[in-house]
Amino acid sequence: MTFSKRQAKTLYQTDYLCWIEATLQNLRSRCYDSVDWENLIEEIEAMGKRERRSLESNLVVILLHLLKWQFQPKNRTGSGSRSIAEHRRRVTRLLQDSPSLKPYCDRLLPDCYASAREQAHLETGLPLNSFPPNCPYAIADILDRTFWPNSR
Repeated sequence: MTFSKRQAKTLYQTDYLCWIEATLQNLRSRCYDSVDWENLIEEIEAMGKRERRSLESNLVVILLHLLKWQFQPKNRTGSGSRSIAEHRRRVTRLLQDSPSLKPYCDRLLPDCYASAREQAHLETGLPLNSFPPNCPYAIADILDRTFWPNSR
C-alpha cells in the first residue's frame, strides 16, 4: 500500500512502524514524491546521534569498571569483569558496523573519562583525587579484551 506524503506525515505521528514500512515501500518503488522527506531526514540524523551516544555510554561503563578494578582490587567481582567484557563487545560491534566512529573515540575519551571518574568516586567512596585526572588508558587498551589494569 502506497501512502501520499500527507498520509505519511500523519503516520509518522500516529504509527511509527507503519510510517517506516510506508517510507521503505515508497523508496523501493521509487515513489519519491510520496516520501516524507522532512521526517526521514530527521530520523537519519537521529540515528547518527544514537550511535554516538551508545558509543559514549559504553565507553563510560568500561572506564568506570576499569577504574574500580584498578583502584579497589579487593572489591573485584565477576559482575564487574563481565560488564567490562560485555561493553567492550558492544563498542567493538559499533566500530565494526560504523568504522567512521573510530576517530570519534579519541575526541570522546576525555569527556567519557571525566564522567567515569566522577561515577567511580561516587560508587567507591574514594576521594576523587584517588583517580588520575586524565585517562590512564589508551583506546586500544580500553577495547582490548585481555587488558586489565594492575592494581596500585
